[in-house]
Amino acid sequence: VQLQASGGGLVQAGGSLRLSCVASRGRLSNYGMAWFRQAAGKEREFVAFISRSSVPAYYADSVKGRFTISRENARNTVSLQMNNLKPADTAVYYCAATTMILSGPLREEGSYSYWGHGTLVTVSS
Repeated sequence: VQLQASGGGLVQAGGSLRLSCVASRGRLSNYGMAWFRQAAGKEREFVAFISRSSVPAYYADSVKGRFTISRENARNTVSLQMNNLKPADTAVYYCAATTMILSGPLREEGSYSYWGHGTLVTVSS
């Protein structure tokens, strides 16, 4: 499966953005999906995960209550709605796909076999 992320941009603190990840050459419904992010000079970190059936979904503590991950399998799309953005959310955001079972280490990037190119989110203060 090939993944293409989009929707990044420049936004002021407190604003919102919606990222999208579209899959091609494969059915998104076959995969658990996640968003990771990497800020300049830092390691890539887990943001959110959604299972194939949309339940369950998991979030990093730093985004819980502000970000929502969702998916539309019929459209081969997974989205990340980001509200109340903070400067600390500035990063390149990546979508990723996994066939790992739900009891596996889904917050670790090594669990994901397919990655999209990132989309840059910049939050100004």
